[in-house]
Amino acid sequence: MKSILILPIKLYQKYISPLFAPRCKYYPSCSTYTELAIKEFGLKGLLMGLYRFVRCNPFSHGGVDYPSKSAINVVRERQLSC
Repeated sequence: MKSILILPIKLYQKYISPLFAPRCKYYPSCSTYTELAIKEFGLKGLLMGLYRFVRCNPFSHGGVDYPSKSAINVVRERQLSC
């Protein structure tokens, strides 16, 4: 299942991402973050990646942000508050 979730990310990284200048405010990039999160946390990692993508905007400070267990808690809190 993880490989199915990662395939679109790999295709994006190989064929679409090189067409644009790097502009992600975070390290690793949002696509790499999502890939790492899926590998480590499975489907929850996909939610973590989506949350990271939403945070990557002109108003965020960016910085170094690796997937971690604390990020899962943030995703869980967001789901409970909806």
